[in-house]
Amino acid sequence: MNRFKIGSRIVGDGAPAFIIAEMSANHLQDFALAKKTLRAIKRSGADAVKIQTYTADTMTIDSDKKYFRINQGTIWDGKTLYQLYKEAYTPWDWQPKLQELAKELGLIFFSSPFDKSAVDFLAKLKVPAYKIASFEITDHGLIEYVAKKGKPIIISTGIATEKDIVEAVKVCHKAGNDQVALLKCTSAYPAAIDEMNLLNIPQLKRDFQTVVGLSDHTLDSVAPVVAVSLGAKIIEKHFILDRKLGGPDSAFSLEPEGFSQMVKDIRTAEKLMGKATYSLSARAKKSRQHSRSLFAVEDIKKGEMFSDKNIRSIRPGFGLHPKYLPKVLGKKAAKDLERGEPLKKEHF
Repeated sequence: MNRFKIGSRIVGDGAPAFIIAEMSANHLQDFALAKKTLRAIKRSGADAVKIQTYTADTMTIDSDKKYFRINQGTIWDGKTLYQLYKEAYTPWDWQPKLQELAKELGLIFFSSPFDKSAVDFLAKLKVPAYKIASFEITDHGLIEYVAKKGKPIIISTGIATEKDIVEAVKVCHKAGNDQVALLKCTSAYPAAIDEMNLLNIPQLKRDFQTVVGLSDHTLDSVAPVVAVSLGAKIIEKHFILDRKLGGPDSAFSLEPEGFSQMVKDIRTAEKLMGKATYSLSARAKKSRQHSRSLFAVEDIKKGEMFSDKNIRSIRPGFGLHPKYLPKVLGKKAAKDLERGEPLKKEHF
C-alpha cells in the first residue's frame, strides 16, 4: 500500500483525504490576521495548514530587467518577481509562533521551503513534512536536500513534463526517501476548468506508484471533490478569511464557508465511494424484499395446473425467484393455494 504518516495522520491508501489549507500570502503581512486565519482554518475542517518559507532574496534578485518582470497574463502582471515575493512572503519570525498555535488548535503545520536555508530553518522546527512547489520541481539540489531529511515530501507537478516528474522522484529515491506524494496541479491563477485534466491523478498513481493528490487553484470546490473520486488522497487549497481583503492570492482562495463546504463534500464523496463489493448492506437486503417473485394471483386448487394466468412474477420478493417461472408452468399444485400466497418449491 502507498501510505505514510504526516505527524499523527496516515496519508494514502485506506485513509481519508488529507486536506491542507494553504495560507500563502493571505495574511497580508499582518500577524494578527495570520492567527485569525489559522483559527478559521481549524473551524473549516482542514487537517493541516501549510505556509511558504522564503524571502524575496532567497527566491530571486531585485532587478527590473525584462526577465524579472511578470508578463504572462497572470493577476500579478506588471510587478517584478522581487516585488511580488516581498509582498507575499511569510516573515520567518512568525513561523514558530504559528506552528505553536497550530499545535494548540490540533492542526498539522508544515511548509514549502524554497532554498536550503529555508529547509534548515524548518528542520529546526521539526516540521513533519515538506512541500515542493510546482516551480521548484526541476531544482534537484533542493529536492535532494529535502528528501535527505527523511520526512514525507509532497511535490506539485504544475509545470512539470513527465520527464521532470520521473527525475524528481528518482532524486527522492536515490536520497533514500520513498515517502513521496505527487500532486496534480494546474499552474494558472486562477486555473481554468478545461485545463485541469484530473484524469492525470489516476495516471500519476499508475505510473509512479505513489500517494497522489491535487493542488487546486480553481474558483470553487468541484475539482477537489472530483479529484477525491479519482483517487486523490491529498487536497491542497488556498484559504482566505475574506477575498475582499485582497492580496496576491485572494482571487483563487476559498473563504471559510466555501472551504467548509468543500471539506463536507469531500467527506460525503468518500462515503459515497465506499468500497468495491457485490455484498449487500443490511438495508439493501431488507429492500430486496420488494423485488419480484412468483405468487399465486388466483385461488388454485390442489391438482390444478399452474399457468401464466394463475401464477405471475410480481412484487414483493417472498416467493420463488422469477427465473423458475418456465419450470413451474404446466406443473400441478401439490396443495390448495390462495390468491396472494408466495409460491414455494413444495407447492408443486
